[in-house]
Amino acid sequence: MIVLDAQGRGQGAAFTAARIIYGGWFLFSGVEYFTPFDLQPLGNTPLAQEFTLALIHSGLFALIKVMEVVVALLVLANRAVLPAALASVPLNVVIGYWNFVLDPGLVEYIFGIVTLLLNAILLWPWRRELIALLRW
Repeated sequence: MIVLDAQGRGQGAAFTAARIIYGGWFLFSGVEYFTPFDLQPLGNTPLAQEFTLALIHSGLFALIKVMEVVVALLVLANRAVLPAALASVPLNVVIGYWNFVLDPGLVEYIFGIVTLLLNAILLWPWRRELIALLRW
């Protein structure tokens, strides 16, 4: 059973591991877009490729990648983790949609699930406060 220390706000081993993996993953994903190595996957289906290319050609993809880098640096530095994790929720909704709907496959499902799971782990210590925001 994974136990996250809500009192210490993310000091448990699972939280720390999630923070480092998530931060490293987002840092790599964000930075590599601005390198000449062209490692950004466009997808295996025509719809995934169209979607990704539309984001790139519109300039929105560069903004997404900057957001990934900022989130990654905050999470890795263990500073403002809650706002960083909250800011990455919309990014992860799109990442999940891309992996589950636009470009389905075993590897894509795994990436989508892991990304959403790590984001949830980062938000877990503040679950009581976050759930309270959803009450009508």
